[in-house]
Amino acid sequence: MKRTLAFVLGLWFSCVASNAQVTVVKAGRLIDPHAGTVLNDQVILIRDNKVEAVGKGLAIPAEGKVIDLSRMTVLPGLIDCHTHVADGASDNGEPLSQLKKTASQVVLESIPNARTMLESGFTTVRDVGVYRALNDIALRDAIAKGYVEGPRMFVAGAYVTITGGAGAMTGFAPDIQLPWDFHYGEANSPWEVRQVIRKLAHDGVDHIKVLSSGAVLTHGSNPKSQEFTPEELQAAVDEASHFGLRVESHAHSAEGIKNAIRAGVASVEHATMIDDEGIALAKAKGTYLDMDIYDEECIQEAGRKGNIPKDFLQHDAELGQIQRDNFRKAVKAGVKMSFGTDAGVCPYDRSVRQFALMVKYGMTPMQAIQAATTSAADLLGHSDVVGSIKPGRYADVIAVSGDPLQDVSVLEHVQFVMKDGKVYKQ
Repeated sequence: MKRTLAFVLGLWFSCVASNAQVTVVKAGRLIDPHAGTVLNDQVILIRDNKVEAVGKGLAIPAEGKVIDLSRMTVLPGLIDCHTHVADGASDNGEPLSQLKKTASQVVLESIPNARTMLESGFTTVRDVGVYRALNDIALRDAIAKGYVEGPRMFVAGAYVTITGGAGAMTGFAPDIQLPWDFHYGEANSPWEVRQVIRKLAHDGVDHIKVLSSGAVLTHGSNPKSQEFTPEELQAAVDEASHFGLRVESHAHSAEGIKNAIRAGVASVEHATMIDDEGIALAKAKGTYLDMDIYDEECIQEAGRKGNIPKDFLQHDAELGQIQRDNFRKAVKAGVKMSFGTDAGVCPYDRSVRQFALMVKYGMTPMQAIQAATTSAADLLGHSDVVGSIKPGRYADVIAVSGDPLQDVSVLEHVQFVMKDGKVYKQ
């Protein structure tokens, strides 16, 4: 009986293996950001949605579907660690336009955003907050179930913010009562912060977004101010840890940045006015800086066209160059850096333009690629499945013509995109 059962199970496993989809990618040049090297004439063997083997001269299974990228440079799928994919149409960056839409309309408007990010080469994104709470969870799950096409999403669910703060919906008359989803994340004490995080964890978020300074693109805000106190930030990091969640903190001001780092956040978003002490703290603590140094182009462009509120432009005055100069300082100091663009401030197809700016302000092309692959995966806490083309990782593969290590701007023209072993662009 035991022998018969073993035979049946063996036959079943054999049938399952034979039914697996096998894909073979021939890579002319394969960038390995983990090792910081380039390998020639590699074969990537993919079984279903995972990489099974990588090497030169690998035997190609008879049932394998061959994709010939032997004249191209192949890389792991890119990761953008600061996006707002689920916030619908951009509407020139005016948050109040959200009040003219239903939550379901905003999610449906976000479907093209997701597709655009994927076709640009971003197979994974970290979405760091939505005005309508939990919309990002809805989009994440729709993509995961195959209802719509887009990158793999890790989502925050809502901004955790003080009342009237950087992540709040502001600028409307004080006698207007907002729906629950616009103020879901408001908290004004360490215990209220813990309560919000408990709600978010229950609702299935992947990480927590707090805001420790004012913002550029929020009415009535001041990016040079501090918002959450050190005690509130510490409560956020501690409470999130009980649910296995990491915390990122929006921070423009020097003190807001240092408060967040001391509290133990995984990353500081924007880090615009970081000072020398903040850079030293980030390096000592191993905190990632996720600096969106390209989107200044879009803010100023919208300003010239009269398509952005005047108070946003006033907040932004001179901050763009300050952030870029501080980016250079942080790179030189050896601080951990991830790739984040604030996608949604710029059109979603422009995120790839940040690579060239990162190189202009101090990174090597390999460092810029690592920021969007291995470093980004490490920040997410998912290096075991994304960020590199290695056995056991998801089969996320992109390809470009030319050599991005010689001219990183070729990444602005991704010609092949595979996510989870499925080809979305060729």
